[in-house]
Amino acid sequence: MKFFERDEKVSDTYKLNKSEAETVEKYIKKCEEKLDDTSESIIANERYKYAAKVASSSFVKKDKGALTVTDKIDKVVTNRFLALPIFVVVMFIVYFVSVTTVGAIVTDWTNEVLFAELIAPGVEDWLVSINTADWLTGLIVDGIIGGVGAVLGFVPQMFVLFLFLAFLEACGYMARIAFILDRLFRKFGLSGKSFIPMLIGTGCSVPGIMASRTIENERDRKMTIITSIFMPCGAKLPIIALIAGALFNEAWWVAPSAYFMGIAAVIISGIMLKKTKPFAGDPSPFVMELPAYRLPTVGNVLKSMWERGWSFIKKAGTVVLLSSIFIWFTSSFGIIEGKFAMVEDLSDGFLSKIGTALAWIFKPLGFGEWRLTVATIMGLVAKENVVSTIGILYGFAEVSESGEEIWELLAASYTQIAAYSYLAFNLLCAPCFAAIGATKREMNSGKWTWFAVGYQTVFAYAVALIIYQIGTLLSTGAFGLWTVIAFVVLGIMLYLLFRPQPKRSLTGERITA
Repeated sequence: MKFFERDEKVSDTYKLNKSEAETVEKYIKKCEEKLDDTSESIIANERYKYAAKVASSSFVKKDKGALTVTDKIDKVVTNRFLALPIFVVVMFIVYFVSVTTVGAIVTDWTNEVLFAELIAPGVEDWLVSINTADWLTGLIVDGIIGGVGAVLGFVPQMFVLFLFLAFLEACGYMARIAFILDRLFRKFGLSGKSFIPMLIGTGCSVPGIMASRTIENERDRKMTIITSIFMPCGAKLPIIALIAGALFNEAWWVAPSAYFMGIAAVIISGIMLKKTKPFAGDPSPFVMELPAYRLPTVGNVLKSMWERGWSFIKKAGTVVLLSSIFIWFTSSFGIIEGKFAMVEDLSDGFLSKIGTALAWIFKPLGFGEWRLTVATIMGLVAKENVVSTIGILYGFAEVSESGEEIWELLAASYTQIAAYSYLAFNLLCAPCFAAIGATKREMNSGKWTWFAVGYQTVFAYAVALIIYQIGTLLSTGAFGLWTVIAFVVLGIMLYLLFRPQPKRSLTGERITA
């Protein structure tokens, strides 16, 4: 029985010779193929069947055979053919409503009226009336309001998103998603247990990474920590909303595609990593009891929404505030005629020099311009900084009547393909410092932490490169050296995806086909 479950301890204790191990493995695989399930799940199912048989002889169930409301719903939402399409539709609606419709209406008012027409001009007029120094006025209006305001403007969209997610969790559907994705993930070497940290990570990556502690298998736990940051957390939502609004005219498909891009990145990474020695092995079995559906209480849903949203607002008032002050000072001051002075043109500031020196790194991705380069790098401190930095460097606080003017500046500077490349890179690259710190604590290894950060960044760069170079080739016909490199990178990724899975015997030795 334990050999059938591929129990590592039993295999290590009672080592089979190569011939015996191959024979046992052959019969296990035949059984798995016939029953369309893994050996662990087959044994677990049989145990539950036996337990149910014993239990049925001990008590009599009223209304035997009658389906409950939960059973009726599950016959549809967990159906092997309908489950994934329903999940896709549900998450599409969640992100579409949050970012493009209801959330966008409130966010537009917040950006265009509250900050652009009321707060920024009002504060500036008051500061001028009391003869405040020009540099201090610039710091408060352009730095603090322009930076923090650019982030807080997207809070309504985040609250709508968190409201939907809280409702889905409280009603019991999110537990079904973990069950649904377990079958999909298992085909690619992942466990359904990995989805729980990813689900938690949609609010913030830090608790998502910490939730990986529930995974017993060390290989699966490390892989979950590495891949869970690909799911868009709350701090990445303003980036999605900004790109969707500025470059895609609030197109309906941009926000949902960002969510499914994260899931695709998790699956692709899972396949590639599982075919390497440190992560090779069968995924952990995933057994869970699905709770009955229930109508969530308004108080619980609103409490969950507020806790997630307030966490974001607090970060905007601390980390983003300090980062905005740093960005404003370094972009507004420079060396003019050999003297330290406040600059009129931001391209003469210290930050411009730093950004220009690093911009070449991102040029093959379509956004090799110093302002977006600086915004990307500041995103390592906190992902909220991406939007706040763009707000400062593109003059969010100077927009006189409509916040759409900053959108027009971005749209005039970048193509839609370059914008989507920028979105992909910032969604998939290394997370903020707090999440990197959580990775270090959970990995308990500096080497593994650097591997995680390196893998995430290289993977993001590769995806963004493929999107921009091949997308530009298909849309404009432009072809160059980086186009060739993009095809080479794509070829390498396809090879890593489809190369044969290393076979392992019950003795832990590799079996060559």
